[in-house]
Amino acid sequence: MNESELLKIGRPIRVTCQATLLAAGAAFLSAPLAAQVSLATVVDLAQRNSTTVRIAQADMDKARATLSEAKDVGIPSLLLGTGLPVFPETGFTGSPPSIWTATVESMVFSVPQKHYIDAAKSGLHAATANLKDAREQVTLQASTAYIELDTVSRELETARQEEGFAGQLVSIEQERTEAGVDPLNALLEARLTAAQIKLKREQLEGRADTLGEQLAGLTGLPVGSITPDHGSIPEIPLIRGDIVAKGLAGIEAAQMTARSKQQVARGDRETNYLPQMSFVAQYNRNTTLLNEVNSFFAKPLPANNFSSGISVQIPVFDMGHRAKARASSADALRATVEAEQAQKQNDVAIAELTGSLRELDTMAEIASLKQEIAGEQLKTVLAQLQLGNGTGNGPGSTPQLSPKAEQLARIDEGQKLTESLDAGFELAKARLSLLRALGHMEDWLHELHP
Repeated sequence: MNESELLKIGRPIRVTCQATLLAAGAAFLSAPLAAQVSLATVVDLAQRNSTTVRIAQADMDKARATLSEAKDVGIPSLLLGTGLPVFPETGFTGSPPSIWTATVESMVFSVPQKHYIDAAKSGLHAATANLKDAREQVTLQASTAYIELDTVSRELETARQEEGFAGQLVSIEQERTEAGVDPLNALLEARLTAAQIKLKREQLEGRADTLGEQLAGLTGLPVGSITPDHGSIPEIPLIRGDIVAKGLAGIEAAQMTARSKQQVARGDRETNYLPQMSFVAQYNRNTTLLNEVNSFFAKPLPANNFSSGISVQIPVFDMGHRAKARASSADALRATVEAEQAQKQNDVAIAELTGSLRELDTMAEIASLKQEIAGEQLKTVLAQLQLGNGTGNGPGSTPQLSPKAEQLARIDEGQKLTESLDAGFELAKARLSLLRALGHMEDWLHELHP
């Protein structure tokens, strides 16, 4: 084979390699790069990206505008109007023809309007509390998902180590079974242990993917780009249900909403009985173009006209306003009952979380002790395998441990570590939930942002 033929053969190989490298590079660039992201960063991004928080922010802006609208009725408003006749007018039209008109109006006295202003203030207070409650809820969701992802990541690392130990256990049992030392049942049990560990590892991987999706949805970051930083998770304050509650922002929002509706209902009721006074001033620039208005008056129509006065409205009989007052009262009653119901539900939640927190605290302590015991047992097994059990080979002596004892001890230690991590996460989750129920979520935010 000559050199030209070799070059012809090598060219497609080089092209294929280049295409492979380009495809691999594109796949690498398109895949999200996972990096450690602190819990504080995740919480901040979640609060900015949350639709609930943005809706609450819009509600607060609307409540602020509503308060300004209720207050500004006392500020004189200036209205300008103009109108030129299209066709010549015939006869008396009933109003002086004007080129343009300027009107100034403002409310001078209204007792119901004072209640409407108070209602708008309470509504703004409720919207502010609702925004705070939305931020705390997002903080709870993001913190819980982040801590769980950190826990699952550590458990997944342990499960992969257990899977390696289980593979070694199966190999050892395979050799011992073939040598006739152990029965086939021991090999099957080893395979069952390996399969169970594999299943647990697959379940943890699925849970990690789900949590990654959840955090991506909360923060707006690409899926799979968040790697938890265990060092960024501060210690959760040791809080109990018997401490003084600060008041949940959501309950405060419900109470202020009820108060706002009560003030609106009071204003609607008093509208039916109390008079209102308004100031009105008007200027008209009259015209005699395309009309015969001067033929109906003893004197020519003046071009400049100005009038002012106080308008007093005294309610005598208005069934529409009375029906509106009844509807406002019913709405206020409903909001009051809902606020009371929210308070009772939160009290029940505090009681339940307090009881479960004591139980979870004890379970976490038990799991931690089991992990320590498993670690000590592993040390004992390793020492006996290295030095022997020291009891001799006579009758009644403890038989020498086999190599599979080490793998079983390591697997048991990994399982106990996983149980301890699970118990620790459930305890942390309960503590965070109790913090929120007691209105102390700001303490956790201060821990995140010292």
